[in-house]
Amino acid sequence: MSVVKAHQVHKRFGDLDVLKGIDLEVERGEVVVLMGPSGSGKTTLIRCLNLLEEPDAGRIEVCGQQIECGPRHGRRGRAAQVRDLRRRTAMVFQQFNLFPHLTALQNVMEGPIAIRRMPHSEADRLARTLLARVGLADKCDSHPAKLSGGQKQRVAIARALAMEPEVILFDEPTSALDPELHSEVLQVMRELAADGMTMVIVTHETAFAREVADRVVFMDGGKVIEQAPANRFFTAPAHPRVQAFLHLVGPARNGTLPAARAGEP
Repeated sequence: MSVVKAHQVHKRFGDLDVLKGIDLEVERGEVVVLMGPSGSGKTTLIRCLNLLEEPDAGRIEVCGQQIECGPRHGRRGRAAQVRDLRRRTAMVFQQFNLFPHLTALQNVMEGPIAIRRMPHSEADRLARTLLARVGLADKCDSHPAKLSGGQKQRVAIARALAMEPEVILFDEPTSALDPELHSEVLQVMRELAADGMTMVIVTHETAFAREVADRVVFMDGGKVIEQAPANRFFTAPAHPRVQAFLHLVGPARNGTLPAARAGEP
């Protein structure tokens, strides 16, 4: 069963075509990694999946909630549909987006209280449970300024889980972290994948993608140019653009393609 569907999604920013007719389906429990060069449209695509960005054309569907996009469909009268779609998704951003004046516990409680209308005592118990799950039981009373980057991102993941989403969207969750802090965030994501959480992840962490992804979708120039099960994607990519990309991001680390010869891209 497909949890997420994007059909012929287009998005422009001024004169720039960022998405050029994207089709994507994500099955329940599947981990899909979006890869590709900077500017290929990966972040815009996942922002379109929960309508943080409004596509200029196409259709978005999450757990059966379908939204037709484009000027002829308009936004009037569909606010409830958009809210329902967003309740089924959660997003973890590059820059954490925590409320600086709230503690870690309060950041995680905010969504359940404000959006899910959960009683304060129940939200408190849920938030403490989730912070413990991501290894931060001792940081409940800490404000973001007192947390490391990796700890902030784990609070952000706990905050996403507090909404009990059907799917979590990750936008390069380790890109703002020092390299030594990557592992603590990636370990939480590994555990979510093992638990069967449906995830769409934008990342350049090729070793991590090969480990956790069920499928890798490669974008370039606003289009999907290749998608394949992770093992085949990294060991036998079909498209020359993908082969060149994997050479550039570090074939030795991937353990996949041989090093490019002189004169090759």
